Amino acid sequence: MSAGSRHKPKDERKERIAQIQAQQRRAEQRRTWMIIGIAGAVAVALIVPAAFLIINEQRAQNEVLAAAEEPIEGVQEFPDLDREHITGQMQYEQTPPVGGPHNAIWKNCGFYDEPVSDVHAVHSLEHGAVWVTYDPELPAADLRHLEALADRHSFLLVSPYEGLASPVVASAWGLQVELDGVDDERLEPFIVRYIQGPQTPEPGAACHGGVGA
Repeated sequence: MSAGSRHKPKDERKERIAQIQAQQRRAEQRRTWMIIGIAGAVAVALIVPAAFLIINEQRAQNEVLAAAEEPIEGVQEFPDLDREHITGQMQYEQTPPVGGPHNAIWKNCGFYDEPVSDVHAVHSLEHGAVWVTYDPELPAADLRHLEALADRHSFLLVSPYEGLASPVVASAWGLQVELDGVDDERLEPFIVRYIQGPQTPEPGAACHGGVGA
């Protein structure tokens, strides 16, 4: 047998191994690109909705800010309110009260699922808080909405109140608006406009460090 004949099978094996290795590399490349494609599709599927949520949230906040710059329909004004400190309780003319004599200690802002004392809440109004009172019979989903608002606004006091003229009432010092519910489009503009707003007798005073949670 010639030398060329002896080397031929060995060369064929090398060539075959090289072909198999090349096929494996191509298969690995296809799998890699497939994984990259799937990962990219998943990323797009996650990022695009998140981007839309962020854009929609920003648009909604811009709309609230714009509405807060305009007169808010239905807001009642109560001028010349007394600011003296008292002990005990107080009979107020408005339900809930929007100002007047009050306790020397304010109510801490935040969300409450039990009624709070008028005389402490009025002091919070004096410090620039907005007090959102709600019908105790509101659905749980509505309460979660109000709690989320309280989490977002450090000078927002939210509590149930018996005998309201409407499902939700928003009050600031000397100002009040009766609302149809938590989805009333006037609620957030009122909050934004009057938290530490120009009506505040003591701007910059605290809404924490008083009584309550």
